Amino acid sequence: MGTVTELRFVSAGQSCVGELHLPAGQGPFATVLMAHGFGLTRECGLAPFRDAIVDAGYAAFLFDYRHFGDSEGVPRQRVSPAGQVDDWQAALHALRGRPEVDSSRIALWGTSFSGGLVTAVAARETEVCAVIAQCPMMDGLASVLEVVRYAGPLQGLRLTGLGLLDLARSMMGLEPLYIPAAGRPGEIAAMSSDDAYEGYTALLPEGVPNRVAARVALSLPLFRPVNRARAVTCPALIQICENDTVALARAAERAAAAMGDARVRRYPVGHFDVYQQEALRRSLADQGAFLAEVFGAP
Repeated sequence: MGTVTELRFVSAGQSCVGELHLPAGQGPFATVLMAHGFGLTRECGLAPFRDAIVDAGYAAFLFDYRHFGDSEGVPRQRVSPAGQVDDWQAALHALRGRPEVDSSRIALWGTSFSGGLVTAVAARETEVCAVIAQCPMMDGLASVLEVVRYAGPLQGLRLTGLGLLDLARSMMGLEPLYIPAAGRPGEIAAMSSDDAYEGYTALLPEGVPNRVAARVALSLPLFRPVNRARAVTCPALIQICENDTVALARAAERAAAAMGDARVRRYPVGHFDVYQQEALRRSLADQGAFLAEVFGAP
């Protein structure tokens, strides 16, 4: 059996919390740096992916962004794409100083929103060994336009208005205005496609709220990792859900085509299906084969 150690690191002056899972044996280990997607924490359904990595003989470090989970940051539940990219970089730099970690073999693992985040990070951090981006949100503008397509233009106007109101409240020192991260069709939420509410809330353990500060509606269209994909030169595994209404397949395909060394795997499922049953098994198998290729023997 391996060991689990809680680690803290500093990002923009605030403490972030993560867990370093080590396999049995003698390090330093090839390591996968992991964090979740939109509004979620390391406790939200990542265990199968983490366990598969450790069982294969690699280390895994999962962390919570500022404003989420066990990490510092107020207001709570604030999604800042630029701030979360900074958190990834701070976590990466902290890992490189650990004696248990082989700093020449660190891969980034992201899913959904964090699939876009790891793309943005790898474009900056050229010494990253590899990237895994599962059902990645590569184009915030395309995702916003998809919300308008399935929920109507009024939904887009409402979310923008709520985002502006939340931003104004923050300037006055007031509590944030929150919206659900996922809602049912017709409800006001960051995501309200047919599968969003059931798929998203299935990932939520007790204590993790289904809400985000509404100001994310203003920054999301500006977050477009697809435009930075060309700068990603390390090997990348891009896992695309073909029926995805949250992180559009065509944006992920454009990002993969722009990368220098991308392997694309496609699954005939929706965005949230990849966390369960056969799609999960296929995703884990593809990730395992990719890590064995880029890391070599543990």
